[in-house]
Amino acid sequence: MKIAVDAMGGDYAPEEIIKGAIIAAEASPDFQIILVGQKEHMQKFLSGSLPKNISQYEASEVIAMDEHPANAVRKKKDSSIVVATRLVKQGEADAVVSAGSTGAQMAAALLGLGRIKGIERPAIATILPTPEGGKLILDVGANMDATPEQLCQYGLMGSIYATKILGISNPRVGLLNVGGEEGKGNDLTQKAYPLLKASPINFIGNVEGRDVPYGRADVVVCEGFTGNILLKTAEGLAGVLFQQIKEKITSNMLRKLGALAVKPGLKEIAQMMDYAEYGGAPLLGVNGISIICHGSSKAKAITNAIRVAQECVQVRLIEQIRDDLPK
Repeated sequence: MKIAVDAMGGDYAPEEIIKGAIIAAEASPDFQIILVGQKEHMQKFLSGSLPKNISQYEASEVIAMDEHPANAVRKKKDSSIVVATRLVKQGEADAVVSAGSTGAQMAAALLGLGRIKGIERPAIATILPTPEGGKLILDVGANMDATPEQLCQYGLMGSIYATKILGISNPRVGLLNVGGEEGKGNDLTQKAYPLLKASPINFIGNVEGRDVPYGRADVVVCEGFTGNILLKTAEGLAGVLFQQIKEKITSNMLRKLGALAVKPGLKEIAQMMDYAEYGGAPLLGVNGISIICHGSSKAKAITNAIRVAQECVQVRLIEQIRDDLPK
């Protein structure tokens, strides 16, 4: 197995990307990691004894976060994300991992890998921590709009991913909506409901926003506009709550003494809420494994993203989606 890692993508590239790749390579010596990027910039972080399962592949260009994704992918054909994706297309790598521009990675995947037959648009699927474990939300930003048929496709792909990667047997699939009843919602959700209900998945009906953090559905389906707002609201709310808790429990000496008793529990919650624990988000629906990482990913997140890529390859995720789609 070979995983192509975009060493130049992300706020902390290439140092943290390379650190994460080295940790992953040392943990699993039975697969290869290909660091794709500008060798002159990578070399300073590759000194000393390296794992034998790490190699470098030259890509002379880099796509910046503020560049127009599609235009940049077309113009910069030797950029790290385009080259890494091309390696997957050519069979020289089994998956690509990047913390660079999400738009550029999507464009590179669509132009370079194409879509799985039967999938109209890909979706970014991410994990949201809940008391019941990590739950899948898709789409969280690949497409701002979607058709009812595309939401149904998201439900099918999400169900397969939850089963094969998250290890959830017969995952519960819910449609994000403003109410639980079947007739609720806008035109999109009202038309998507019967399609999901008739599909070969465990569709449990509508789920409201307040249901999502409790883990009442294993897979939450929505279009990218709503999904992105849901995800970022959850991230912001979690950050504010932790900030407030820290301020309140350390405001005086008596509270600081009490904080020592609850500190282990708070650490466990913080770890559960840490996006780095879950690695990257797969771009489901493209004809190859493409794992999207948070732009501010550090070594730990990259290591876990590479693990997710490995798991997707091991379970033959693309073939599973292709085989399970209605013919």
